[in-house]
Amino acid sequence: MKTALKIAWRFLTASKGQSLLIAIGIAVGVSVQVFIGSLIGGLQVELVDNAIGRNTQITITARDRGDYVENYQEVAGTLEEAGLGVKRVSPVLDASGFLRVGQDDYPIQLRGFASSNADSIYRLTEALVSGALPESGQVALGINLAQEAGIEAMDTVTLATPRGNTRDVSVSGIYDLKTAALNSRWVLTDIALVQAAFGYGDVASAIEMQAEDPFQADQIAVEMAGLLPQSLKVDDWKAQNEQLLSGLNGQSVSSLMIQVFVLVSVVLAIASVLAISVMQKSKQLGILKAMGIRDGSASVIFLAEGFLLGIAGAILGVALGLGLTYAFTRFALNPDGTPVVALLVDPQFIAISALVAVLSATLASLIPARRSARLDPMEVIKNG
Repeated sequence: MKTALKIAWRFLTASKGQSLLIAIGIAVGVSVQVFIGSLIGGLQVELVDNAIGRNTQITITARDRGDYVENYQEVAGTLEEAGLGVKRVSPVLDASGFLRVGQDDYPIQLRGFASSNADSIYRLTEALVSGALPESGQVALGINLAQEAGIEAMDTVTLATPRGNTRDVSVSGIYDLKTAALNSRWVLTDIALVQAAFGYGDVASAIEMQAEDPFQADQIAVEMAGLLPQSLKVDDWKAQNEQLLSGLNGQSVSSLMIQVFVLVSVVLAIASVLAISVMQKSKQLGILKAMGIRDGSASVIFLAEGFLLGIAGAILGVALGLGLTYAFTRFALNPDGTPVVALLVDPQFIAISALVAVLSATLASLIPARRSARLDPMEVIKNG
């Protein structure tokens, strides 16, 4: 094996230009894999984060329309202690009403939260434009609604119910959830204010939560349903976002297809070049066989060539791929200076890509290796 490696190294260094071209070809393939994998991974993480990372992933509501979740604090405590993979649980009470400013009424959805976990689910602190999150008896408005009504933090506004009840409240802050519909409709407060203003009593309209692994939300929901009374039902984001899941699957499949085609092209290129190398070095191989080298050892020479070329190409490819990734995040920018796509650099994926390149290069050398084993040394020497 040691002798085969030495001979393989001699063959590679004897044709430096050819060896360099093969290594560059492998490097380009690896760099494409690293870059495309990082791009697709970043897109998926950003898409999931925007779609469900800032929203409820599992929701418990009353089975009958118009009913409410009673004993919501007890139910929420049971779910948190069940060890089902839920990390944030927040009861919420929704009510439709109006925000009265002077003579104008603006339709709103009042959302009263019973837990500080709501801040973690919707990332409300990050969304604040001015002021602070509401405390007892206060509300926070979306930026679109605040601008339309001419309201600023610390102003006093009036909440009006469909039954004509009113309550003056202080605006603690203005938020921006990056969704116009939410910024125009949602008015955030504590659950006690909604219960008192609308006369609902100690109930919640839903219990919202996030899972430790968002893609396990459907399985968690099934297990959770077995712990709840028949009057309650569980919904998960996967059942409600089939198009999003289809898009994520499409991205993964397209990424895999690109990587497979790149691998196939690299393998074919290596196999063809090494096959030509067998013809070019047939005389040297014939002399080596005449000197006593076995057919198996002759095959190992070309397997070793493929292995060494694979290592060189993998190292160059990883460096080039990381360079492309860095350049993309520095030149493809939004107007605010942030990357268009925050690429996901996964060390495990990069290591797998490099390993696959080495294995592919080694396997690609099997064809020329078998061809070299069949060479007749006397015939080669006689024919030159």
